[in-house]
Amino acid sequence: SVEGAFIGDPYVAKKCPVCKEPWPEFEVKGIGQEAIVCKKCGSPASPFRMVHGYTMLLNHSKGFGVTVDADKAAQVAKKAWEYAQLPSKSRQVPVLVLGKGDMPGVPARMRPFLGQLGSTPAVDIPDSHNAGDFGYFLVNAPHPYSITKEQYERDLTDGHLDIDSARPGSILIVPVKVDGAGIYAGDAHAMQGDGEVAGHTTDVAAEAVVQVEVIKKLALDGPILLPPEEDLPPLAKPWRKEEWEELKNYAKELGVQLEESAPVQFIGSGPTINDAAERGFARIAKLFGMSIEEVKNRVTITGAVEIGRLPGMVQVTLQAPLTILEKLGIADIVIKHYRLPY
Repeated sequence: SVEGAFIGDPYVAKKCPVCKEPWPEFEVKGIGQEAIVCKKCGSPASPFRMVHGYTMLLNHSKGFGVTVDADKAAQVAKKAWEYAQLPSKSRQVPVLVLGKGDMPGVPARMRPFLGQLGSTPAVDIPDSHNAGDFGYFLVNAPHPYSITKEQYERDLTDGHLDIDSARPGSILIVPVKVDGAGIYAGDAHAMQGDGEVAGHTTDVAAEAVVQVEVIKKLALDGPILLPPEEDLPPLAKPWRKEEWEELKNYAKELGVQLEESAPVQFIGSGPTINDAAERGFARIAKLFGMSIEEVKNRVTITGAVEIGRLPGMVQVTLQAPLTILEKLGIADIVIKHYRLPY
């Protein structure tokens, strides 16, 4: 970040570091780190500097991309809007303008997903901060988007997931905290490894088709994700017919009633990864009527905790008892999605 170019949070409260204009109107002059300038005084106004970066060209039909060298990156930067293919009404500066080419020749597989997909929070905040990690920076912040600790805990909906399993073939069940739910989507990425450890990835323009259904009387504190089966942790993979029959026979030998279960993934979020995991456990315990200890045991032997995004977004997966999912009214959705044998 650039000292003097923001108040408290470079993502939210920008200001010109020279003339001090808050949220300055800007224009683009040339390419590079200082191309975005304040309209009022003409000084570089971006609150960020990219220390190390890349420009990647994508072959959509082949499903891969390759990073280019500095010369090619500069050529792309001069035609940034053409390459970025932004929607006609979008008002933003493509990061391609920076012309970064610090690691040429790196191949990467495309695995597109939406970094933002969710419902509108019950408090007026920037969409980037509708999450338990980024949202924590708004608590008692020194700018107009400041919120209270109570609002942070009650009103956010974790719509900014940056979880790469929120991709085609997944189902996302989200809390509703405003009339009409306010479903929104954005922040499309061409690919991202768990954690988004660089703080950014290959942002792209995308067309997404989302089908929306209403589940009544399901009170959620955070989203539930049903990822594609191949994205589930190994221990959470759904049981298939042959192994389920063998399980029933073994349970009969042991004299126990076999529990029918299904994989579900809860989103946990917080200021840190540990906070996010604990919040995920708490969300499961509250919704399922279980103790935290039982939730942790189930996650340990039938699921996993995976990092969605640093500093504090996780996926907490477990095989959930079907009887509980039936009471919540989501058993049919899960059974159909994972083609379960019962």
